[in-house]
Amino acid sequence: MTAGKPVILVVEDEPAMRKGLAHNLQYEGFEVRAASDGDAGLAAARAGGVDLVILDVMLPRADGFEVLRRLRGDGFMAPVLLLTAKGLEADKLKGFKLGADDYITKPFSVQELIARVRAVLRRAASGRPAASPDRFAFRDIEVDFTAMEVRKEGRLLEFSLKELEMLRLLIQRKGQPVTREEMLNVIWGYEPGAMPTTRTVDTHIARIRSKLGDSGGCDFIKTIHKVGYKFQDGG
Repeated sequence: MTAGKPVILVVEDEPAMRKGLAHNLQYEGFEVRAASDGDAGLAAARAGGVDLVILDVMLPRADGFEVLRRLRGDGFMAPVLLLTAKGLEADKLKGFKLGADDYITKPFSVQELIARVRAVLRRAASGRPAASPDRFAFRDIEVDFTAMEVRKEGRLLEFSLKELEMLRLLIQRKGQPVTREEMLNVIWGYEPGAMPTTRTVDTHIARIRSKLGDSGGCDFIKTIHKVGYKFQDGG
């Protein structure tokens, strides 16, 4: 993390969007640098002194995926938050495979963007790894967080990105309770004290259990009463 204000590089080709992002981030106390195409964004990131990159996927000259691939190939370690088109799950999966730390879909609210930015910067500052080991196996389940795939008895399971992120967090904290509030903060970017009252976490956990289990149910994710959930790979 750079000294003083965190420095955020915004790589966005739409002038109005770029200007709006810069204005709102500066208002929240960040220093902002901006680039209007992939090549310029790559050069700005390589120049150093950047704490986080907000990177649009659809860019002229070099698209966001190519910029991300080159940066990670250079050893660029600062977190990258992708801006993706609504509903393009394949873009999000590709971004994670290339080394993105988070994503946000257009259109989005300023509050959501700022929450995501702060959450990613907190994780980077704490030195907490963004992922558990690349591959993890338990009983008849194999998880590959590089390929973003989950298989049961060799059969590919359909997991959404949020479900994969939740499973990754639970496996990373194996044997330890993870609160609903922490999941909402880490996975969705909600600030402490501003958590939604929905059963978002419980709904996603139910889906994960259904996919990992069989007719006998899933015993890998244990409910901790009034707290959250804990991953265990025993019976």
